[in-house]
Amino acid sequence: MSIAALRQAYHARICQEVIRIRRGKLDRKGTAIEYPNFADGDNRSSISIAWAIVKLFNCLPNYEGLTEQTAGDRFELITKEFLEKGFELIEHLRPGEWHFSTIQTAISSFDQYEHLAHVAAAIKQDKELSSALGGNYIVTPDIIVSRASVSDDEINRLGQVVAKEDPVAALTPLRRVNRATIHLILHASISCKWTIRSDRAQNTRTEALNLIRNRKGNLPHIVAVTAEPLPTRIAALALGTGDLDCVYHFALSELLTATQMVKNEDQLDMLTMLIDGRRLRDISDLPFDLAI
Repeated sequence: MSIAALRQAYHARICQEVIRIRRGKLDRKGTAIEYPNFADGDNRSSISIAWAIVKLFNCLPNYEGLTEQTAGDRFELITKEFLEKGFELIEHLRPGEWHFSTIQTAISSFDQYEHLAHVAAAIKQDKELSSALGGNYIVTPDIIVSRASVSDDEINRLGQVVAKEDPVAALTPLRRVNRATIHLILHASISCKWTIRSDRAQNTRTEALNLIRNRKGNLPHIVAVTAEPLPTRIAALALGTGDLDCVYHFALSELLTATQMVKNEDQLDMLTMLIDGRRLRDISDLPFDLAI
């Protein structure tokens, strides 16, 4: 299967399992305003762009009730499965034993952050440490991509590279024999946001900074995936550098077309700036970026 076909199937699942039509405030004629559930019902531009994306998907209107939490959970799962299948298509570019998960796993379970488990245990027993340090540094990403360490047999598969008696490569976590307790290596932390509000954007940045500051070892990819239709709200996450690698939209080409269709120049200018500034990419770019 091609990445384009996989992307199309991804959108079909989102249409069927996540996108719902809501009824909001009454318009001047006394009719309830209808809008897709990834739009802000109080924002005309958000509603217009979201409707245009739905029409580009050829989604059939679905009025069944769906809580915001359930929509977010389904979006996470469907996105995880898309990324996993997409990564499998290019596994020859980045071979290894890879794991994709939406199970809420604390970063202290992974090699670069295992020391945080000891810090958390110490803080739990010491009220002064608890009040001084808190516990917000242990992040629980929405989607995790991790890699298993490798055996010496695998390392030596094409020829002798390492030997137990040689005092070399004895500290790298990639070599399984170097760790008494095996921990997966965190490769990517992916924040999934069905929609973006200012508080959610701030939480994502805070989590990213914790991942950066508290690691012992290599920094994992730190990205966000969203279905937010308003470019100015996406900018709350995407603008600037230093915390997130990049933000990925679940349907960037459709978002660009939709923004052009509704003729919102301000939103189009912001969207163009985010794309040209390499701060916003399409979901189909992410499997390839994870292979870097």
